[in-house]
Amino acid sequence: MLMNKLLSQLAVLMAMLLMMPAAMADSYRYMHVTIDTPWMIFIFLLIAVLFPFVLMAILYWHNAMRKNKEEAAKGEK
Repeated sequence: MLMNKLLSQLAVLMAMLLMMPAAMADSYRYMHVTIDTPWMIFIFLLIAVLFPFVLMAILYWHNAMRKNKEEAAKGEK
């Protein structure tokens, strides 16, 4: 019983491995790769890299303004 299951899984695995190169050779047809694809990847990565820096600048500015208000409030007392 266990041997039959193992052999059937092995047969399915071998069939998938034999069909894989044919599927990989024609993968561009299924992915709809156009000339815009590299630009979309570039824009996505640019946003993903620059967003943390923009967020850090905003948070730094926000905290600097808050500290200035606290220091001004202490100075008035």
